[in-house]
Amino acid sequence: MKSSGTPNPTGRRFGTIYFLFFAIYGITPYLQVILRKLGYSPAAVGLFLGLFELVGIAGPIVLARKADALGRFNPFLIASGLGIILGMGLLVSVNHAIAAVIGLGFASLGLKTPVPVLDTALLRAIESDQKEGKRTPSYGLMRGIGSIGFVIVTLIVQFTPGFETSAPIVMAAVMAFLSCVFLVALKWLPETGDGTDHKTRQKVSFGWIDSTFLLGLAVIVLGRVAMAPVNSFFSLYLVESLKWHAIGAMSALGATVEIPMMMLAWRYMSKRSPMQAISLASVAIVLRLLTYALVPTKTGAIVGQLLHSLCYGLFQPATVAFVNLKTPPSERTTGMAILLGIGMGFPAFIGSALGGLVVEWAGYRWLFASFSVFAMGSLALYFSKRSLLNLVR
Repeated sequence: MKSSGTPNPTGRRFGTIYFLFFAIYGITPYLQVILRKLGYSPAAVGLFLGLFELVGIAGPIVLARKADALGRFNPFLIASGLGIILGMGLLVSVNHAIAAVIGLGFASLGLKTPVPVLDTALLRAIESDQKEGKRTPSYGLMRGIGSIGFVIVTLIVQFTPGFETSAPIVMAAVMAFLSCVFLVALKWLPETGDGTDHKTRQKVSFGWIDSTFLLGLAVIVLGRVAMAPVNSFFSLYLVESLKWHAIGAMSALGATVEIPMMMLAWRYMSKRSPMQAISLASVAIVLRLLTYALVPTKTGAIVGQLLHSLCYGLFQPATVAFVNLKTPPSERTTGMAILLGIGMGFPAFIGSALGGLVVEWAGYRWLFASFSVFAMGSLALYFSKRSLLNLVR
């Protein structure tokens, strides 16, 4: 098996798609701002963003399963890009709670579905290249390229005069434009599905899920609940608590420090189990949240963002590695969708909905401090079952 950080033709194509897709995510830190500009309270923002994540639970699981059944991935990527455009258009053009829920639902499907589909398509391409003796693209490098796309967009909008104070329709239009570029680029993405309709022989089965998988998923869920305040309220914390209009810069900082860690994470896990990596990331999550809570300054915000290298740069590849190791090849898209939905979407929903209430009752500092308990719970569960969880490697 030949593996290299230098992309082969498959790697270049996937790298381009990851870059353009996560460039769209460069506008997502402003979703909180868009909702506030539309007149919603912090509690309502938390609820809306929670529903946004809730749709990301069932939707990608169902759609990813459908992609497995049809043996094709690219049509679902195309539908995702269109969903983002439709959802954001509805959100900002009809200022009503119902329109916000529906619009965020379409946007969630568009933003969440490509992640398990792209990851599975890439992993299948890597396996195919390995069988043919070709140099294989690195998953960590591909995700790192995606992070670069995110960083570039966040920096551009950060230093675009007036963007943060612009109307919601302007922010939505930028996201729609980036989605259009992503859709055009999909023309050059190779289809790694086998093109065979498996509906007649593939039945819905989750028999491969065992107690170890569920324990690992629980560890992941607790860690993701702890991170919910950062993902859903950090932008508002900067603007409303620190009076610092640096959403793009701080998002770019976090994404920049995650890139080298994503590339090094696989080397780290070659000597240790994915769950050991997740436990290290959970320690970083505790430190990050307590830094925001105890050091409510610009310096504290910067230090917290630097810890994003571990909180996401190590955590994300480790969760993908754990699921990849525990999931049969024929069920890998479903496994990745379960990770995205139950392992990330569900805890984000709980954290966002609960976090909005905590902000209104006690403020942002108590929000961060109280949610560090979930990361501590993740660590406690891991150490109580580490002999079993560390066998997955």
